[in-house]
Amino acid sequence: MMRIGRHTGSNAWMALLALLISVPGARAQDAAKLPAAEPTPSMTVYGFAMVDVGYNFTQIDPNWYDTMKVTKLPSYTDQFGRDNSFFAGVRQTRFGVKASVPTAMGDLLSKFEIDMFGTGGDAGQTTIRLRYAWGELGAFGAGQTDSPFEDPDLWPNTLEYWGPTGMVFFRNVQVRWTPIRGEKTFMLALERPGASGDAGVLADRIELQNIKARFPLPDLTGAFRFGQKWGYVRVGGALRKINWDDMLEDQYDLSGGTTGWGLNFSSGLNLGEHDVLKLSYVYGEGIENYMQDSPVDVGIGRNSGGTTVPIKGVPLPISGVVAFLDHTWNGKWTSSIGYSGQFTDNAEGQTPDAFRNGHYAVGNLLYSPVPNMIFGGEFQWGRRENFSDGFKSDGVKVQFSFKYNFSHTLGGR
Repeated sequence: MMRIGRHTGSNAWMALLALLISVPGARAQDAAKLPAAEPTPSMTVYGFAMVDVGYNFTQIDPNWYDTMKVTKLPSYTDQFGRDNSFFAGVRQTRFGVKASVPTAMGDLLSKFEIDMFGTGGDAGQTTIRLRYAWGELGAFGAGQTDSPFEDPDLWPNTLEYWGPTGMVFFRNVQVRWTPIRGEKTFMLALERPGASGDAGVLADRIELQNIKARFPLPDLTGAFRFGQKWGYVRVGGALRKINWDDMLEDQYDLSGGTTGWGLNFSSGLNLGEHDVLKLSYVYGEGIENYMQDSPVDVGIGRNSGGTTVPIKGVPLPISGVVAFLDHTWNGKWTSSIGYSGQFTDNAEGQTPDAFRNGHYAVGNLLYSPVPNMIFGGEFQWGRRENFSDGFKSDGVKVQFSFKYNFSHTLGGR
């Protein structure tokens, strides 16, 4: 320790000044020589609580009361009782976890997400449903996530859960390769196959009771996306093999197979600072289970000249369109308005009340008073058109929703 007194002189004061100046400088130089901090694992917990209340002015299948799922509108008069019903639910509520772990081969990414929207055997119930179970390292990924055939950026800023009827939307189990990322993105995937068939007017025939579906190959899907400041354009494709085997030994051999395929063209265009125009057109055959809201992939038709094979499976041609405008009024108010339709070329053996065409339109006004909270109202309209009996049914609904987001990240550097 240096002691300063009246006999130390100016040299002591100069030494003290040099000490005060040199020490911080030395620390800064030493810090500059330290190696950069290594990246560390991170985990983000996210989701939202959401409540929907509304009014159905017309009928819809009671298991789908809080959606505008046009295939679930009546196929004949008063199929689901009478018009005018109130609904409320929390089935859109969502919870997810994302993680990133640095490795010598890049970041290992994983995602797990559920919501409470029961489907299948749980249709109409508030039950846990898996949305994502996905892992990715470098260019390779595996698990359940959005199909490359789908454009996940196409979804409009709406409240209705099920979404536009003419849109490709399917989360599927897959193995995916994404060798190009960035402004240009290219991906290929092998997906879990699956399809449904409609025996139509012959559904009650015993000869069709032992037909078993078989999928000898995974579905092949892929996409290319090009993005710039003005927005992006994207094309997705799907190719699949669908077989069915006749397990009944009789005079008829109804075994067969077909090839399904489809192309999906989509775009998001930035129209100034406040508007995004979202567009898509899809066409294909036997790809209905990739669509947002389509009933069957394969119908039946006559096999002209066939004796042992009097009927054949027909992959149903389908086209779909989406056109939505998302508008931002200011920092708190937004709106979305648009139309979507799907159009099926039915097989001749389907029943007259089989689903043919669907139409869907919504418009809303949403308000965010503070970050992470949104509420608003939405008008929804849908229409179902049958194959050949001339029946049509409309769905008309208003929905009000309250959404509370949360997100918190642990770790990471």
